[in-house]
Amino acid sequence: MLRFCVVLLCGLWSCGALSADRVTCGLVADRAAVGAERVLNELTPAEIAEGWIRLFDGSTMFGWKANNDVNWQIVDGVIQADQGEPGLLNTTSEFADYELLCDFRLEKGGNSGIFLRTLPTPKEVTKDCYELNMCDSHPAFPTGSLVGIVKPSEKVTGEEKWMTYRVICQGKKIQVWLDGKPILDFTDDRPEARFRGVIGLQKNAGKAEYRNIFLRPLSTRPLFNGKDLTGWHLVPGSKSRFTVADSEIQVVDGRGFLESDAEFGDFVLQAEAKTNGALLNSGIFFRAMAGTEKDPSNGYELQIHNGYKDNDRTKPADFGTGGIYRRIPARRVVSNDREWTQLTLVATGPHIAAWVNGEQVTDWTDTRKPSENPREGLRTKAGRLSLQGHDPTTDLRFRGLKGAELPPIPAKP
Repeated sequence: MLRFCVVLLCGLWSCGALSADRVTCGLVADRAAVGAERVLNELTPAEIAEGWIRLFDGSTMFGWKANNDVNWQIVDGVIQADQGEPGLLNTTSEFADYELLCDFRLEKGGNSGIFLRTLPTPKEVTKDCYELNMCDSHPAFPTGSLVGIVKPSEKVTGEEKWMTYRVICQGKKIQVWLDGKPILDFTDDRPEARFRGVIGLQKNAGKAEYRNIFLRPLSTRPLFNGKDLTGWHLVPGSKSRFTVADSEIQVVDGRGFLESDAEFGDFVLQAEAKTNGALLNSGIFFRAMAGTEKDPSNGYELQIHNGYKDNDRTKPADFGTGGIYRRIPARRVVSNDREWTQLTLVATGPHIAAWVNGEQVTDWTDTRKPSENPREGLRTKAGRLSLQGHDPTTDLRFRGLKGAELPPIPAKP
């Protein structure tokens, strides 16, 4: 199985070595630094193109799950809670290396936090998570601290007004900014350092509010070099024609599959796709068995199909772009034919989530019995990626393919 090396992009951002990624930071993070206005809970087209996704859609708890009976609710585009025992509202998806942005507001004297790489219900704050604290009155680890681990060198405050945390988790390194000001730069060399987990919003003491929650996966590496099909091969018997031009993989005709040489188990994948016609059908297969002429691609399929019924985007015509074909439809068709579409896929164990143009459209856990073939049951074992040429009408483009395998889950002592 291919394991990805960590690419320290964020270190390069800070020193100015990668101008494109430095611009990306400016698109989102600098906006927090100057307190500029944004459309509540929305990403700009430029941010979407750079791989940012929304963790909170502004109106539903889709993609989130509470770990107890805290009174989480959404009011005017804000997630808030003020009653119940201390608890977390967690993402249903796990992430490893990422840049996170989150606005928060804490009432005076309150105590809550944002949990990073956490277990859904952490028991030991120094081992099961990183708790980025929001509590000016905490005697040992006040606002800006990773509770039980490290605190900022200078005191900061985070009460009574909307403020923005920007966080970069990458390998052992965790960096934190508050309203654009760097407050923490920590390298966790402890044996219990954590490298993956869900993200949790905490309600502890007092009212806690959250909005504008965005994430960009980090440490991905290109899966397509933009010049040729190195790292990919045509499945025997394919009728589709896969060529490279203008830094794009172009596919016409079909049926056929272009399969990765490498295999991926728990991973994050980002790619752009474009259909050059109305209601064309394609997909990205994953955790697939090696294709043969008889069985060209037995895998899960991230569907690409922009059709919908009754002029209603919540009714996909054929599972919808971002749906998992034959398993669960996208909750909404976000993308359009003849336009570039940004896709993000996160697969961890039996859980699969997909975002289209920054909006989460799929949140699914495969509860079927295990099988070598994902068409027949649950497969968590690593498998191939495969780009589909669906039929003779196929005319699609793919570009910007990049991905990273998530670190393995630590063995229990």
